Amino acid sequence: MDKKVHILVVEDDAAINRLLCDVAAKGGYFPKPAFSGTEAMVYLENQDWDMVLIDLMLPGLSGEELLEKVTNQSDVPVIIISAKLETQSKVNALRCGADDYITKPFDIEEVSARIDSCLRRRGRSNTTITKLEHKDIMMDKEAKIVEVSGMEIKLTAREYEILHLMMCSPNKVFSKANLFESVWHETFHGDDNIINVHLSNIRNKLSKANQQEEYIETVWGMGYKLKT
Repeated sequence: MDKKVHILVVEDDAAINRLLCDVAAKGGYFPKPAFSGTEAMVYLENQDWDMVLIDLMLPGLSGEELLEKVTNQSDVPVIIISAKLETQSKVNALRCGADDYITKPFDIEEVSARIDSCLRRRGRSNTTITKLEHKDIMMDKEAKIVEVSGMEIKLTAREYEILHLMMCSPNKVFSKANLFESVWHETFHGDDNIINVHLSNIRNKLSKANQQEEYIETVWGMGYKLKT
């Protein structure tokens, strides 16, 4: 690891805060819990942070007020994790400077992947892992290149993000909602077609490179996962 990456976790529910801290710690990061907006401001004023996770419904200083203060005073990336499902809450948070918005209840592996993705986009990731491998697929995360048996395949940006998400958690079953919300960063409203088309394209491109192998399997009634 290049350096320690410090994440401030602002969540008033002790169990959820502990869970988010565990997710961050397992990702190789260094989390610090805060249980109110006021407490978070104390930490923000006394230390530099690489990321802040914020629940919107906080005692004292609200999550919305904290988000505004954070984004006005620094360029630290912020992920909102909230039970507020209204589209307007999400739109307001993103317009106020949040980098991502995750709704509760959340998927642990999805939260981990989004933290990694956000830190990587901001150039703050502490990981030196630049390549992912599954069977004969090799993904170079720095060069954005995917090879199958040494043959480069051309993926669109969305196709690349879907495959990257799946390769980061090769044992996880991803629902269509998981995939859509993680890659498009929008609320999934049940439109299956867009996910079906992208997965079909990925499967076809992988198959053309190696027709003897199957890479993505459908788990009926649940979603999709990499085939082991």
